[in-house]
Amino acid sequence: MALLLSLLTVLVVVSCGLSGALGCVLPQNHILLSRDNLVLLRQMRRISTLSCPKDTKDFRLPRAMVKGSQVQEAQAILVLHGMLQHISDLLLTEHASAAWNTTLLNQLRMGLYQQLEDLEHCLVRGMGEEGTALPSQEPTLAVRRYFQSISLYLKERQYSDCAWEVVRVEIMKCFSSIITLQERLSNMDRDLQTP
Repeated sequence: MALLLSLLTVLVVVSCGLSGALGCVLPQNHILLSRDNLVLLRQMRRISTLSCPKDTKDFRLPRAMVKGSQVQEAQAILVLHGMLQHISDLLLTEHASAAWNTTLLNQLRMGLYQQLEDLEHCLVRGMGEEGTALPSQEPTLAVRRYFQSISLYLKERQYSDCAWEVVRVEIMKCFSSIITLQERLSNMDRDLQTP
């Protein structure tokens, strides 16, 4: 629950960055892709986490990363992009292909690819409007460390079915938070457009 709230806080900050000064509004299909990805992740379930009591782990995002005052707009976009990129990287491994239904996994990969494309448009646009100054790397480093801990966990557990199930559930939590954020972002954009 703490992770979900932490992710939601980061994503709310991201929403301000995506619709604020950067002028980047994600297309409506970005929300639909997140929902589709969440459905695919649910369908990919092979075992219950209840059958893996020794494999449970709480992957927490660092607290410093989720404080709104510490994540600027450009950083927020980088954080969201980094999260999706790291999820994609996890799912592009040979071990992931062995763990899950290939058809579902490929559909999930394609959805992630489209979301990353949408965000890269925002990154390019944001860098053009804000100049070439690089934002603080602390939030993106925190995301990298978070996903490195997930990768290390998988390796330590020898990419077992239980380990992949724990990671699948973690990725679902990420997408649930992303969906909530995207819905809030969409509502904020409508409010800004209403006279």
